[in-house]
Amino acid sequence: MARFIAGRMVQTLATLFVVSIAVFVLVRLTGDPVDMLLPIDASPELREETRARLGTDKPQLVQYWRFVGELLSGDLGTSIRTRKPVTELIGDRFPNTVQLVGLAMLIALAVAIPLGVMAAVKKGTLIDRVALMFSLVGQPIPSFWAAIVLIMIFGVYLGLLPTGRKEGAEYIILPAVTTAFFGFMIPGVVRLLRSSMLEVLDSEYVKLARVKGLPERAVVWRHALKNALLPVVTFIGFYFGILLSGSVVVETVFAWPGIGRLAYEAVLWRDYPVIQGVVLLVSVIVLASNLVVDILYAYLDPRIRYS
Repeated sequence: MARFIAGRMVQTLATLFVVSIAVFVLVRLTGDPVDMLLPIDASPELREETRARLGTDKPQLVQYWRFVGELLSGDLGTSIRTRKPVTELIGDRFPNTVQLVGLAMLIALAVAIPLGVMAAVKKGTLIDRVALMFSLVGQPIPSFWAAIVLIMIFGVYLGLLPTGRKEGAEYIILPAVTTAFFGFMIPGVVRLLRSSMLEVLDSEYVKLARVKGLPERAVVWRHALKNALLPVVTFIGFYFGILLSGSVVVETVFAWPGIGRLAYEAVLWRDYPVIQGVVLLVSVIVLASNLVVDILYAYLDPRIRYS
């Protein structure tokens, strides 16, 4: 087991190293940040002085190794635009994204789990087909278009909910609903839970519970659902990282102060350190969740360690 964990950790570190190279190279293809900081008629001397101050006048290899050295010491650099530490900027925005994604996942699970259970219990009936169709309603709709429609309906026409910024608890409702309903979260959980429930409902211990005369509600919700949720929990762990990295559109449309909007602003200003910091943070979260899932799977199924 220790050898398996060590191997997975080496793979995770190697992947993170490749990600750091990729993000370092790609962000510099967007252009020179000096063009965003200085007026168009700035003198060449002023431009060179600004590049020297930012450290972008050095060769790419030198800049990368300096970036790696700072990263290993826990320093993500300083924002080119705000001149604040990147760790401070991310620390201010990251809790907002976690709140948004966490609430969106709670809403999605509150809808998807009952739909998945009903679809399995009523397999082949009209309820099964309606549950599957309802879960797919929001999947083909782009999140930015859905966000604009929700703003028009609930913010402009009805005036029920605020549509931007973060100034109270009600400001998170529309972004969270958009994130929950318009993506793969609900259809993924419904289909996965339906398949898992069908397998569990056909197991021997469920049949035994029914033979003992337990109420059908207790059999389904207390015994079958508990065991059917294992693959769903795994899916949620993977999808949490996806939602964190995919919140850029929703946070931008609703002006939600999270890391997605921070990354969007950094791209506009060619703020290299901030882009690198956000991408590396999301990569670490996704890789860490994958590592934990791999270890749990290996613990539950020893065959995975030797494959």
